[in-house]
Amino acid sequence: MNLEQFLTDRRYLFWTLQIGGWGGWGITWYASNVYYGGVPDNYAIYIFIISGLGLAISLAMRAIYQANWESHPAKRAATVLATSWTAAAIWVGLRHWIFEDFMSFPQKSKSGMESHNSDSIFALMEGITIHWFVMLSWSGLYVGIKYYQLLQDERQRGIRIESMAHEAQLKMLRYQLNPHFLFNTLNAIATLVLEQRNEIANTMLNRLSNFLRYSLDNNPMQKICLNQEIEALNLYLEIEKVRFEERLRVNYEITSGCGEALIPSLLLQPLVENAIKYAVSAGIDGGSIHVGAYRFGSELLLEVTDDGPGMPFDGSAEIKGSGVGMINTRERLQALYGEQQSLVLSSNEPHGLKISIRIPFQTSTEV
Repeated sequence: MNLEQFLTDRRYLFWTLQIGGWGGWGITWYASNVYYGGVPDNYAIYIFIISGLGLAISLAMRAIYQANWESHPAKRAATVLATSWTAAAIWVGLRHWIFEDFMSFPQKSKSGMESHNSDSIFALMEGITIHWFVMLSWSGLYVGIKYYQLLQDERQRGIRIESMAHEAQLKMLRYQLNPHFLFNTLNAIATLVLEQRNEIANTMLNRLSNFLRYSLDNNPMQKICLNQEIEALNLYLEIEKVRFEERLRVNYEITSGCGEALIPSLLLQPLVENAIKYAVSAGIDGGSIHVGAYRFGSELLLEVTDDGPGMPFDGSAEIKGSGVGMINTRERLQALYGEQQSLVLSSNEPHGLKISIRIPFQTSTEV
């Protein structure tokens, strides 16, 4: 059990500190009396009894503190002081009775450390004051640990809330399907039906169903290997190839080892969709799209390149007019990787656009 588990397991922590604290106090008190002049016979039994009484009294103090925990801080502080003083007085009274009447020890041990002379009010008040500090120390430790646990609860609650918000954000970004893609696909299917090309329309509808099922079934909080992502991308491209036929040309360059790299699911689809929208559909002869994956040390580089007209840049490489899908890709990367990612747009020579993504290189054995 590590320190954090020890501090958060309240029952284990409380009883460990109770037994260890009062046991340590008893051993220290006994050793001090032995060192400074010796103790009566059976004094160890007496120490065991009064340590047990201290433990029992502190349990009653705990119940009082718990009952007043939600009260005003000033009242809570007054309760701690008054309860500690009362507990000290009760403890001293019980010790006096056990020391003199129950165990018939002399009123003062040889060392003078253990004095129970009830004839002196001053001595009695002095004893209560000394033991009041013992009870105050116990109270301070209890209250301090209680506050620490409350802070830990708040911290864990904040982490859970942040995690839920993070997950909700990612799901929202993932499930914002591009209406442009859906509209064009359904419109193409309707056109095929009107032209009585029912077999092709049915094939396209099945492919659309498979792609949507895949996109909705995959948890956006989980990452998949690049090979699976390519399979999902092909589901999407099969739909678009019905529309564009030979005008849409796609090739892949997945270097050795990169196929097992983990990436967010459906990361590449909006990038390829952007290339189809601005490059392939804009050209009379269509266009080519290149998808590449390369490893550079601890980083994975993903590239989607087209040979379309490209877009103007102002030096900041910000996406202009690229739609919800591309913007969501940037926000998903930021949410998942923070500063350990980048999405950069650049010109593809002699013409076209290159989208480059850098993320940490991870495999299923590393997460």
